[in-house]
Amino acid sequence: MPRSSEPVNPAASPWHLLGSAVRHWREEVRHLSQREVAKAAYLDDGDLSKWERGLARPHADVVARLDTALGAGQHLVALHATVVELERLRTVATGPRAEEEIATERRHLLQLAIAGTLGAGSEPIRRLLGDAFGQEFRAVEDWEMACADHLYALRTRPPSQVASDLLVDLLTVRRQLETATPAQAVELQRITATLASVQGNALTRLGEHGAALRWWRTARQAADASGDLGLRLMVRGEEAGHGLYGQRDPETVLGLVESAERIAGGPTADLLTTRAKALSLLGRHDEARDTVNALIALACGGVKGEAFGFWKPDQINFAESWVYASAGDEAAADRARQQVLAATRDYQYDANVRLHEALCIVSKGGADTGMRQAAAVITSLPAAYRSHHIVQTGRLVLRAVPVDQRGRRAVGEFRELLGAGAGTATA
Repeated sequence: MPRSSEPVNPAASPWHLLGSAVRHWREEVRHLSQREVAKAAYLDDGDLSKWERGLARPHADVVARLDTALGAGQHLVALHATVVELERLRTVATGPRAEEEIATERRHLLQLAIAGTLGAGSEPIRRLLGDAFGQEFRAVEDWEMACADHLYALRTRPPSQVASDLLVDLLTVRRQLETATPAQAVELQRITATLASVQGNALTRLGEHGAALRWWRTARQAADASGDLGLRLMVRGEEAGHGLYGQRDPETVLGLVESAERIAGGPTADLLTTRAKALSLLGRHDEARDTVNALIALACGGVKGEAFGFWKPDQINFAESWVYASAGDEAAADRARQQVLAATRDYQYDANVRLHEALCIVSKGGADTGMRQAAAVITSLPAAYRSHHIVQTGRLVLRAVPVDQRGRRAVGEFRELLGAGAGTATA
């Protein structure tokens, strides 16, 4: 018979990771006492207390019972297996494959963290992860290259991979800030704001809205601490824009735009694109068109992408595609869509403007054709690339179907596709 638990040295033990996760599921998700969980899992509540504090390591069979009792969906089982392997790697003295193995396990742990296994990314667990993997402090130039790499990855790779890879750097730069000089801290705050914005974007693509909002807040705080006006506006513009994909109410997004405009001293191109799309979502099509016209007039004076690489002038055409498709203006929507497709390298923008075409078809009365086209766009993507942004745009197409046509077969099939998550980017 395997022992139900073994004592461990509590100092920097990875078993704290498992303990924190168990406590998170028990207290924050299920709202149960230790006694209630112990009874449901046929355990001693004293042992459960030790496991939650990382003072003992439970056997795999025990963790399986805890997982069932807490309804954790095998998250605790997977985390237990990972912590066992991490503990083994921590005791490996040397070897040519040691560094590679540790890097592999680090990614595994971080993927679990993104999935919410580690207590919704609580700060104590983030610190334990940082302790477990050591410090990898870098020069500012290296951090700037890392920001560019992560932003490129966001546009070309599955968001689940981007988020898990990026979390390593976010943990590291935040720890580096703790020992930085005042001059270094300003630069590291800029890096933190940029990386946190990429993470907010990636998590929004995964539909992890709670975690995304926390990273947007981190990005805002870091940008403000840096004193960089351009960065402050970029972060707020990105947060507002991504809020339109089911993360926030469109009215709230308009409030964020107005707040950013006060900081900027007036409208900017990126904020106007978000305002136009929010008005379109609210069905205020005339106001949305007026905003697009104001945006185009502003762009005629010369508009460049912001220095951080998030917003580019082709997003003006994307906003046009969205607004005109929603209003059923086929010619204008087609023209804008072709401009986006000619310029973008982001798979998400490509898919979304093609969905705008389906939206325009539905708005013009072609429900069956629009539904089939929208379904073809989504199913043509590998499951890992079917981001929440893309699925949410699909829902926008579905909502455009008149009530009296929502019983049609093509509409039902597309609704079923979206209801199943369309595969989803977390796959």
